[in-house]
Amino acid sequence: MTVKEKKRHKDNSTDASDNGAGEKPKLKAKEYDEELDKLHIELVKLQEWVKHKGLKVAIVFEGRDGAGKGGTIKAITDRVSPRVFRVVALPAPTEREKSQMYLQRYVQHLPAAGEVVIFDRSWYNRAGVERVMGFCSDDDYEEFFRSAPEFERMLVDSGISLTKFWFSVTQAEQRTRFIIRQVDPVRQWKLSQIDLESLDKWNDYTQAKEAMIRRTDTEWAPWTTVKSNDKKRARINAMRAFLWRFEYEGKDADIVGRPDPRIVQRGIVAVGD
Repeated sequence: MTVKEKKRHKDNSTDASDNGAGEKPKLKAKEYDEELDKLHIELVKLQEWVKHKGLKVAIVFEGRDGAGKGGTIKAITDRVSPRVFRVVALPAPTEREKSQMYLQRYVQHLPAAGEVVIFDRSWYNRAGVERVMGFCSDDDYEEFFRSAPEFERMLVDSGISLTKFWFSVTQAEQRTRFIIRQVDPVRQWKLSQIDLESLDKWNDYTQAKEAMIRRTDTEWAPWTTVKSNDKKRARINAMRAFLWRFEYEGKDADIVGRPDPRIVQRGIVAVGD
């Protein structure tokens, strides 16, 4: 293998991970729909349990652009009540918000009793896109790593159940998905200028992601990595990983099962995989 071939092979690995589904073929639509229907029933059970117990649940979705975060969020929220499951996708901060403590803008969106809040990107913007694109200073970046673990400890100590997902794809798969977005009129809105610029910063994003996980994967708020070249398998396994954490009333353990370890791993274990 030549030097160029070795580099191409390395660049086509996921953040450097494999294709996300091992040797399995991509999940067929019929099988996917059947599994999804069963898991939707479990999510409704969880929803009623969260409401009845007055629990507070937060889920953070992070990952490569085009990694399938939005599709998984849609799959989770498709059959549940928007009064219980609330999606937070914040725009770029205003000038006023830029003058505040960095984490302040997220606090108002945290769950109250009986709520599940899904953050479609989160305070981890600082460790990812802001770091890579030069939108924050080195001091701001280091301060984030001092603050974030303690912030999350406070969330957990206050009774919030916090799940953090990182969605990972290969470089080749990301480029394919971007091309589809460029040519599909109903998907073009998903593709931003920053997304396009990220194509040439693959290794920078890999380094930022691995530093982020190493420094913020804690016992009270661990990361869960989902390999998502196969979108359908990624969605099903992310839902299983989330549901598996809770012992809600009426839970069907056979349906929830355990996530596929070839697709879902503890974040710190998957770093450099």
